[in-house]
Amino acid sequence: MKTALQIVQIIISVALIVLIILQAKGSGLGSLFGGEGGAITKTRRGLEKTLFQLTIGLAVAFLTIAIVTVAFFG
Repeated sequence: MKTALQIVQIIISVALIVLIILQAKGSGLGSLFGGEGGAITKTRRGLEKTLFQLTIGLAVAFLTIAIVTVAFFG
């Protein structure tokens, strides 16, 4: 069981890395300093919103599995 949880955690971590890189690819260096036409906030829509929500879900799953692994098999 511990091995299965560790394998799932590795898969989730790779997926998180890919999702974070995909999100960072869409933003330029100018947006880091408040660029993009003077807009301070940007509304997430469509695919960007889906990627964001999926990233949050995978992060919560990763944290939950990490806590379960430590609590029961630590």
